[in-house]
Amino acid sequence: MTKLDDTDREIISILRGDARTPVATLAQKLRVSRGTVQNRLHKMEESGVITGYTVRLRPDSEPQRIRAWMSIAVEGNAAPAVIRALRGEPTVGTLHTTNGRWDIVAEVRAESLEAFDAALGRIRLTPGIANTETSILLSTYKA
Repeated sequence: MTKLDDTDREIISILRGDARTPVATLAQKLRVSRGTVQNRLHKMEESGVITGYTVRLRPDSEPQRIRAWMSIAVEGNAAPAVIRALRGEPTVGTLHTTNGRWDIVAEVRAESLEAFDAALGRIRLTPGIANTETSILLSTYKA
């Protein structure tokens, strides 16, 4: 694993705010040379610290306006089968395994409350799911 120093962490911090920040701007903000920034970015990309760059959209610009976190309790050792099934559900964005009360947390997205309700119904019928609890996301402050 690559060790990050303060300069690396600052580069990452700036890129989290705007992944399109030019190398020259990063260098100016950090008071280092452009070559230093390029070398550090290359090193972090090659080592897998930085795995990609992304775009964040305004929530109201996305067609799937209803977003929620669904916490899922799984029966016995059915987690792999449940994960396989949920990967095929079009409304499920991301899946995370967790410890504690819930075994899996899924991000669910839908275009309307009716579509959201239908998705919850389908997901809850998945064999191996013992219980769920869903919280609709109202606002997002940092991505």
